[in-house]
Amino acid sequence: MASLTKPHISERNSEHSVMSWLNRDALRTFFFGNRTSYGLVFNVMLYLLLIAIGFVYLYPLLFMFVTSMKSPGDLLNPMVQWIPTELYTGNYEKAYFVLDYPSKLASSLIISVVPSIFQTVVCSLVGYGLARYRFPGKNLLFALILATFIIPAQNTVIPQMLTYREYGLLGNIFALVLPAVMGQGYKSAIFILIFYQTFLSLPKALEEAARLDGASSLKIFTSIALPAAVPSYIIAIIFSTVWYWNETYLTVIFLEGGIQSLPMQLSKFVQAYENLYPPGTVNIFDRLNEAVKLSGTFLNILPLLVMYFLLQKWFVESVERTGIAGE
Repeated sequence: MASLTKPHISERNSEHSVMSWLNRDALRTFFFGNRTSYGLVFNVMLYLLLIAIGFVYLYPLLFMFVTSMKSPGDLLNPMVQWIPTELYTGNYEKAYFVLDYPSKLASSLIISVVPSIFQTVVCSLVGYGLARYRFPGKNLLFALILATFIIPAQNTVIPQMLTYREYGLLGNIFALVLPAVMGQGYKSAIFILIFYQTFLSLPKALEEAARLDGASSLKIFTSIALPAAVPSYIIAIIFSTVWYWNETYLTVIFLEGGIQSLPMQLSKFVQAYENLYPPGTVNIFDRLNEAVKLSGTFLNILPLLVMYFLLQKWFVESVERTGIAGE
């Protein structure tokens, strides 16, 4: 009986040790993960980091919106912080008239959307040519394109301004459109590199098969390369529009005040408000305050927010797909 009992006890002990080891391994995998999955600790730290980053970016926007909705009484009441006592739109009404919103919005759309469309199309052609063709001076041309991005725009603004003045381009929209058509728009080098990487990742077998079928270079670009580069086009359109929208330094110099955009009008918001509401003609509640200023700022970025929310799905997909490298 003793010889039969000892093996039985040793087997139970071994089974117990195996179960204990499996439980420890399961707990270790649950908390710290393994080669195929992340653990709880990593996920918690990741989400905390994302929440912190999101809070840093969203806090100014939330503060701006909440403050813009406060009435003069809420602004004077120290107890009102994040939730206004009433839905007050007077600040937006004043900012709407001060900014001359309809006309300035139309001007902003013209000087941001039109050049960005031309810039995207031209940069895609340049990127395709650099990715698919070999020609003398290609490396030098690539270096010059990078130099346009590395060298600050302030260093080249005087030669540009003198050249535009010589050709009579200052003061009209062509001062922004023609450089975009020639591949020299705002930060065009970034978009050329994006399209270059996109077209470089396309399998060459597709192009060779199309050439065997008798397709021309233009047909290959429009039928094969262009559909594959749709994510890059979306990214280029969005970023180019935002950069043209927010660029006031070069726009003021090249347009010479001939066209006024929302960011330009916002930069002189205080002066325009005082011209519309002189201090001696209005009461204390109609005077300029932080809520009115923030209302004007929010109206300025509202079109960009709407554009992003409308294109959010395609934008996220485009960012993911443009990072894929192929053959």
